[in-house]
Amino acid sequence: MTATVASHRKPRQHPLVSLTGGGSRSARTARTAATLALAGAAPTFGLAQAAGAPLTPDFDAAGHAAHRLTPAQVKNRVDALYQEAEVATQSYNGAKDSADTAREELSRLQDEAARRTGKLNAARAELGALAAGQYRSGGIDPTVRLLLSADPQRYLDGAAVLERTGSHQATAVAGYARRLGSVRQVRQRAEDTVERLADTEAQLKKHRVTVVHKLDAAEQLLSRLTAEQRQRMTARDGARSGPGQGRTGQGDGHGGGHGGGTLSRLPGAVGAAAAQAPNPRAARAVSFAYSALGKPYVWGATGPAGYDCSGLTQAAWKAGGVALPRTTYTQISSGPRVARSQLAPGDLVFFYSGISHVGIYVGDGRMIHAPHPGAPVRIAPVDQMPFAAATRPA
Repeated sequence: MTATVASHRKPRQHPLVSLTGGGSRSARTARTAATLALAGAAPTFGLAQAAGAPLTPDFDAAGHAAHRLTPAQVKNRVDALYQEAEVATQSYNGAKDSADTAREELSRLQDEAARRTGKLNAARAELGALAAGQYRSGGIDPTVRLLLSADPQRYLDGAAVLERTGSHQATAVAGYARRLGSVRQVRQRAEDTVERLADTEAQLKKHRVTVVHKLDAAEQLLSRLTAEQRQRMTARDGARSGPGQGRTGQGDGHGGGHGGGTLSRLPGAVGAAAAQAPNPRAARAVSFAYSALGKPYVWGATGPAGYDCSGLTQAAWKAGGVALPRTTYTQISSGPRVARSQLAPGDLVFFYSGISHVGIYVGDGRMIHAPHPGAPVRIAPVDQMPFAAATRPA
């Protein structure tokens, strides 16, 4: 009887499950599809599902369902990952700069401690010699020694020398104590620097992991595209960058590549931008930026083989004779702010609310910047990214 009742109480299947013809894998797929259908425009990898995008899920290595993103969605997500990586890169650059400073300070303190320790050892040796001499000449009360002396005048002359020696000894003792205190002070500063360096290196490691993770995620998304789709995406980026974007893709300068042979016109562009620069330092910075066109983006790099965004601007202004700090967050304070309508060649232009990207303005609404991995140093419109502020280094 129990078995009969159980056979009549079969669980009801969801209509979507019955359409799949049964089976656990099909049921899971159907349930996933039903969830996606109910979700409507739910985010996919942090992005809204585009109209017409396929809803058929893939399954990753862990068995989790994932949408097949359209090329446009992939590009948007990759751009977002690159921007997030840029934020982490600037944090990495700041930590690296602090670590380098701490290492230099530690080396200087170690050298200073060695010098002061040498002087301390010399003072200790001097005190030892004075103590030994005092021991050899002491041990008898001075009055008794005077009574026993065969030549009282000679004794009195010697006593005056001993008094002066005692005064010298007191000075030596004071000097030794002072040197001992200075050595301890330097050693304490060195120990504090070691601790600060260890903390900074831990931050450096954390930011490095974040950057690599973001860039790996971007590369995994790009790997979903066909070679043709990736080529079209690169071509669109190049078109947005405008003429003269750099050596990469320029062919031989006679019309090859999507740059339209603009490389041959760069010397004139350099001259025009330099002529419009507010001072010779800015002109040299602009000329350097033009000379870097086509070099690869390398996160954390300051040249000469490759650059990240703030590494490029730092190197450009170094060529102009101005030492800029390392990160976008600090470079923005390297000079007076400039209104966007008053931009001049050489000015630093910053982007995004977090001030995570920077380029060097070259006139006509354009800048030279190091965009992201896979995109070389190039010319691009200033309005290509969300403009935040501009600074004129001084």
